[in-house]
Amino acid sequence: MLLRTILAATTAATVLLVPAAAQAAAPEPAAPSATATVATAAERAAAAAADPVIVVGGLSGISIAYEPIAARLRADGYRVSIFQLPNLGLGDIRESARALSSYVDRVRAATGAARVDLVGHSEGGLVSRWYVKYLGGAGTVDQYVSLGSPQYGTYVANLVAVLGLGSCAGVIACQQMTIGSSFLADLNAGDDTPGPVRWATVRTWQDELVRPVDNAVLADGATNILVQAWCPLRVVGHLGLVLDGTTYTAVRQVLAGAPVQPNCFAV
Repeated sequence: MLLRTILAATTAATVLLVPAAAQAAAPEPAAPSATATVATAAERAAAAAADPVIVVGGLSGISIAYEPIAARLRADGYRVSIFQLPNLGLGDIRESARALSSYVDRVRAATGAARVDLVGHSEGGLVSRWYVKYLGGAGTVDQYVSLGSPQYGTYVANLVAVLGLGSCAGVIACQQMTIGSSFLADLNAGDDTPGPVRWATVRTWQDELVRPVDNAVLADGATNILVQAWCPLRVVGHLGLVLDGTTYTAVRQVLAGAPVQPNCFAV
């Protein structure tokens, strides 16, 4: 997979990119409590009545890779489906967003829901944002959560060219995720968080594909969650964001409209 190719090509460079010390984007939060991670009956009932959740996959991510987070959401009562990016997300992100738009319409028709919640991993967060900002998604999306999405690009995409693989090895989506791309200039023009959508991002200091890590945050009122600001010893990689229990507790709290206090002991 392309993702593995990029990972292999950038392993040596990653050491140079890891910051010597983590800087929290917000005041240091209070130490989290070891609250239970299992939803109560009331929480499950509320989830069943809530918006359907669509997990939007990332670059080269097949649907089954997102079953772990989808299964957690289903166990907590949510109606969940997975949107695998067309052509595994290798093509134009704007085309993937148009495909997502059609998929959202089908989910709404099948469930009778007026709005949906989107949980996008990596490129999936950019696809979802383009849909909301330019394709009418502001009227159909209630909550948006991105997991390790390079909202302002990533040096890793730029490094692919430096390491001799040309302009992202010809992969359009990778080119669009380079810092300074025309795609990102369009996506980030004006308000980061348009419409009545409730916006949230989750990021991790150990993200090997989104560098600098703070390029995964949004301005203009978004809730930006750094895993290690709550759980300094928690090690979560880029792919781990869809597997990690602590990350999931943050996602569930956002979807429930609850105060965000990730459980550092969740598995």
